[in-house]
Amino acid sequence: MQFAAPPAHAASTSSAERLLAEYQIVRGHTERLAAALTPEDQCVQSMPDASPVKWHRGHTTWFFEEFVLGPHAQGYAGFDAACRFLFNSYYDTVGPRQPRPRRGLITRPSAGEVGRYRAHVDQAMAALIGAGEAPGALVLLGLQHEQQHQELLVTDMMHAFAASPLAPAVLPGWREPAGMEGEAGWLDLAGGLATIGHRGGGFRFDNETPSHLALLRPYRLADRCVRNRNWLEFMQDGGYRTPTLWMSDGWEVVQREGWTAPLYWRDNEAGWAQMGPGGLAPLDPRAPVRHVSWYEADAFARWAGARLPTEEEFEHALGLVALHEVTGHVWQWTASPYRPYPGFVPAAGAIGEYNGKFMVNQMVLRGGSFASPPGHARPTYRNFFHPDRRWQVSGLRLARDA
Repeated sequence: MQFAAPPAHAASTSSAERLLAEYQIVRGHTERLAAALTPEDQCVQSMPDASPVKWHRGHTTWFFEEFVLGPHAQGYAGFDAACRFLFNSYYDTVGPRQPRPRRGLITRPSAGEVGRYRAHVDQAMAALIGAGEAPGALVLLGLQHEQQHQELLVTDMMHAFAASPLAPAVLPGWREPAGMEGEAGWLDLAGGLATIGHRGGGFRFDNETPSHLALLRPYRLADRCVRNRNWLEFMQDGGYRTPTLWMSDGWEVVQREGWTAPLYWRDNEAGWAQMGPGGLAPLDPRAPVRHVSWYEADAFARWAGARLPTEEEFEHALGLVALHEVTGHVWQWTASPYRPYPGFVPAAGAIGEYNGKFMVNQMVLRGGSFASPPGHARPTYRNFFHPDRRWQVSGLRLARDA
């Protein structure tokens, strides 16, 4: 199985029929991603950063109930008042919630009951959209939000299954996307004043705005992502044993956690294998390396005599040169800390908590991975995670000063 959900487009807000169709497509795709999982699978939380699949299904439903149906659907009757506590993620202005590290203790409602919750909200949403009374921008935000959780659903479940001695498949039949053949080349970019950020037209998250100018020095950017075979060379050359390659915090993590390879690599009698959505499979040396932290990406770049690109360099290069594997393979770490753009102002109310309060102590990733729903990523999209996190589909491409 591949990630083949048709994308949601901002144009859908101009038509109730189109909006409803796209709502149903996105909501249905979540259920298809969970279709091969048992009720027991859906309750597992393998670490505090991950959430159970059942919780993702409930939380994305709660979003529509809390921000769309409650304020805008007259006479709407909620499914269960407990859902407001159980499925709130981090919205402090909404009220108390189940702590994130304890979401795996939510054995009830059952996975089946969460399905009924989804059906209840879907029925009310269909009526609201069909009547032409739905707030289109909020519905679109809810759909984009659900697409983010579709990716998390897969990566969180992969983390759990990677710890299972059976190494089961989240998506039976999934295959590694084919990468570009041959060795990476270098693309020269002149730099100069570049317009960064979303310029209007189509959906964007608030962290992609406002657009602004950035001054870039001339630089070189690899035309494709770093490969597994390149990472094997880094390992064989003592990359994980050489402190001078690492940031101090990164080296401390390497020693504390005992890192010697990317997160899901397994060294067995037949050679290296890697866990993916389709289960454990032989490592493909031609595929882009994935499930590496920012610390690892930064150390590899230093070992290779290069560096990570800034997010401005990455965005500037799109449309100017032939970059391969921008999306559909791995998110790509950048050298940029996740901070607000000049002039950024979060929205009023609970929706303003969506991105703004996380703009510290994290690093930006650009592009999009094989787990990103098709059409979800765009050139200005800013993903972000802490520099030691590895369970997302994260890799890298290299840059150099010109």
